[in-house]
Order: sequence, then structure tokens, then C-alpha cells
Amino acid sequence: MTTADDRSRRPRRPAWAGRNYSLLTAAAFLTNGGSQAALIASAFAVLEAGGDSGDVGLVAAARTLPLVLFLLIGGAVADRLPRHRVMVAANALNCVSQGVFAVLVLAGEPRLWQMTLLTALGGTGQAFFSPAAEGMLLSSVHGEQAGRAFAVFRMAMQGAALGGAALGGALVAAVGPGWVLAADAAAFAVAGALRSFLDVSHIPPRAPGGGMLADLREGWREFTGRPWLWGIVAQFAVANAVIGAADAVYGPLVARDHLGGAGPWGLALAFFGAGTVGGALLMTRWKPRRLLLAGTLCVFPMALPAAALAIPVPVGVLCAVMFTAGATVEVFGVSWMTALHQEIPEDKLSRVSAYDWFGSVALLPVATSLAGPAESAFGRTAALWGCAALIVVVTAAVLCVPEVRGLRRRTTSVVKGSGESADAESPVGGLG
Repeated sequence: MTTADDRSRRPRRPAWAGRNYSLLTAAAFLTNGGSQAALIASAFAVLEAGGDSGDVGLVAAARTLPLVLFLLIGGAVADRLPRHRVMVAANALNCVSQGVFAVLVLAGEPRLWQMTLLTALGGTGQAFFSPAAEGMLLSSVHGEQAGRAFAVFRMAMQGAALGGAALGGALVAAVGPGWVLAADAAAFAVAGALRSFLDVSHIPPRAPGGGMLADLREGWREFTGRPWLWGIVAQFAVANAVIGAADAVYGPLVARDHLGGAGPWGLALAFFGAGTVGGALLMTRWKPRRLLLAGTLCVFPMALPAAALAIPVPVGVLCAVMFTAGATVEVFGVSWMTALHQEIPEDKLSRVSAYDWFGSVALLPVATSLAGPAESAFGRTAALWGCAALIVVVTAAVLCVPEVRGLRRRTTSVVKGSGESADAESPVGGLG
């Protein structure tokens, strides 16, 4: 017979959702939603200050440039210091930069150089935060339920991004961009506080290494020694670049000329966001045995939005295409995180994640800057078909790598490094 005391002692969350995992997910939900709203707010802040589209692009680029410059250093730092401290420090920098940005906008007449500098500081914080956060998340989950844990985490992230974009647009219209930026600063403060409670005190500090350059070289050897790893990162260096150009440059232009303006394009982007949530939900149940084969095959549909814009298709068809692309890219995302979790030594996770992030964003500024000249030289339709073709070609090429086709899901714990990480954890079920 079950008593009330028995029921009260039952865990209120799954065994894989331990204390650290729950804190990371809650904090990521807050910051991802706030950041999506802040992207809209910062663009309108520039426009309301008298800037034009070029100024909006300059402020956006100011976030990307330090991200590219400091990612590798951030990865080395995150594997040398306790990752949660790096994350909290980065959150503090983002909180301060967004808070000052908000004060300038609310006070009136912010200058372009001020907005650019503050955005660059936010990008610097992100460069240190991202490798630390990915390494921390990958080390917080163990066992055969890792894939489900990553799927739930990504579902929370994508749901927050979808809601943040929708709410951010409404709030900018209702109360102005300054208050939205202030809310984002507050979200970073709360998230930093949550991450400061991550439980790593029982882990002995990592033994000192041979310096920053030695750490970077060790991470590079780990990265280049795995063909499946550098092959997929190279694939996404190209794929992310052309997808970014299609979404940021060509998509709004096609919407303006053929689909009826910003409203239909915003609807299509919302369907993409809904698709990512649906794909993550699917991956809470589906566990493909050949992780990277299943994930890479699901990259091919990412070419569909560019092809749909090239035709161009009606809004309803475009929304269906965007939903499909969003769902399939999440299948890849969860499979990729699971592969990193099971194959990369824990004490090198952040450095490998840094090389992954670096490859993913390095060509994005180049592609977006060349999108306009490519349209002038070849025409918009040809440029969009070229984007779709490049995604198909690089994805087909990476399938030629035997390790991509053959890597299988394991049920054992993540590979351990030669030394203990400063925040390595016991199995998640035992935390808290």
C-alpha cells in the first residue's frame, strides 16, 4: 500500500535531470529568451537613434567579431578554470553591458560608437561563456539517457527563443527598446545567480597544465584527430554561412518583393522556431543507433528554405518548409551533442566545443557581407539556388567520412580524460 510519505519521497524529476542539469536548463531558458528579445530591441534602438540599415549591421557585426576572436581562448580558459565561474563572470559582463545599453537608450540619444562598444563587450562575454556552458552541460549528464536530456535542454532553449522573439517584438512596440534591454540585463543577473549554485565543490582542482598555448595545442590535436569531428565542423562552417546569408539578407528581400512584407517573413521564422521545438520533442523519444548518420541525413532539408525562397513559393508552403527545416536541424543538434558527450574526454570538452563554435561562426560575417555583391553579380534567384546547392554538396561530402556513417550510440558513460576536470560530476541521479 502506498502512503503519503512514500509519495512525498518520490523524485519530482527524472533521474537524469539532476540539480546541476536543472539549474543549467533554467538559466539557459532565461538568457536565451532575453537575448532573442534584445536582438530586436538593439536593432530598433539604433534606428530610433537615427541610424540606418548599415548602422544596424555594424552593431550586429560588433557582437560577431569578438565572438570569433576570443572563442578559442574562451575554450582553453573554461577547461583550465572551474567552468561555472567562467559562466558567472561572462553573465556578469553581459548584465553590465546590456544594463548600460538600456540606460543610454532610456536616457535618450545613445551614440553609435557607444552601442557598438557595448555590443562588442556582450560578444566577448559570449565567447567565454559558450565553450564553458557546453562543456558544463555535457559533463552534467551521464548514461543512456543523455540524448533525452540534451533534447529536453534544446527544447527549452528553442522554446525560449521562440517566445522571446515574439514577446520582444511586442514589448519594443509597447514600451520601447530600452526597457527590453533592461529586462535582458536582469535575466543575465538571475541566470548568473542560478549558475553560481552549480555543485562542483566536492571535485578536486585540476592539476596545472603547461600554459594557455599548450592547452590550445592539446585541444587542436583532439579536434583534428577525429575525422568525424572536423569533417562536420567544416560542413557547418559552410552550411551556417550560407543559411545565415539567406535568412538575414535574401529572406527579407524576397518577403518584401513577393510575399507581402515583414509579417509573412516573421511568420515563416516563427514556424522554423516551432519546428525546432517539435524536433527536440521527437528526440526525447527517438534514439538513432548511428548518431551522426541520422543527424547528417537530417541536414539535407536545411537546403529547402533557400530553394523555396528562390522559386519563390507561397507563404503557406514556405512556413511548412521552415517547420521541416527546424525539426530536422534539431535531430542533428541532439545527435551531435550526444556524440560529443560520449566521445570527447571530459577535461577537453570546452576546448573542443570552442573549435566547434569557431568553425560554426567563422564564415558567417564573410557570407553575409558577400551576399549583396553575389546578388548583383548573379541575381538573387541564382544566389539562393547556390546557397541550397552548397548545403547539399557539403552534406553529401561529409557522408563520405567512414566515421560519420559508422559512429554508434553507446550506453556507457562519457570518456574520461587523463586528469580530473575542475567540474567533473558524479552521475546526475546522485546530485543534489
